[in-house]
Amino acid sequence: MADDARIDGYANALFEVARVEGSLSEVEDELFRFARTLEGNDELRGVLTDAAVPSERRLGVVQDLLGDKASPVTTALVSFVVAIGRARDLPAIIDRLVQRAAAEKSRVVANVRSAIPLTDDQRDRLAEALGKATGKQVEVKVVVDPTVMGGIVAEVGDTVIDGTVRSRLEQLRAAIQ
Repeated sequence: MADDARIDGYANALFEVARVEGSLSEVEDELFRFARTLEGNDELRGVLTDAAVPSERRLGVVQDLLGDKASPVTTALVSFVVAIGRARDLPAIIDRLVQRAAAEKSRVVANVRSAIPLTDDQRDRLAEALGKATGKQVEVKVVVDPTVMGGIVAEVGDTVIDGTVRSRLEQLRAAIQ
């Protein structure tokens, strides 16, 4: 089975479990945050993807990270993927699940990086603004990224909108040179 087909298969299976359990929105959001954490933490990724690390230890790490911070469905889904040795594919699987969940609502996903968490009102206003900019219904997924010095970076499909202070300073610098 090709990697894309395998990733789609796992994403669809996880999606269906979350949907049947009646917690798709919550699980989708928790999985999205977990995937971004996994991508940004080399040590965590190393432990969860290393076949030499006993399965019990890898599952223990998942339980320690998600146990009381995520829904039981989210913890079970991540544990399942880690247990079958597919932790390396987890971010891609989750991204496909998030895309499918958005498509079910006739929306596209905007991956937003911000230095601070956004309020619900800020998320709604951002979704509306991105919707106007892209001409699509947008579902905003926020990742808190301390390297963003101010403002946000939003990715909607292949479109990147960089509204960070750093970007504006670079534009200003280029304009005065």
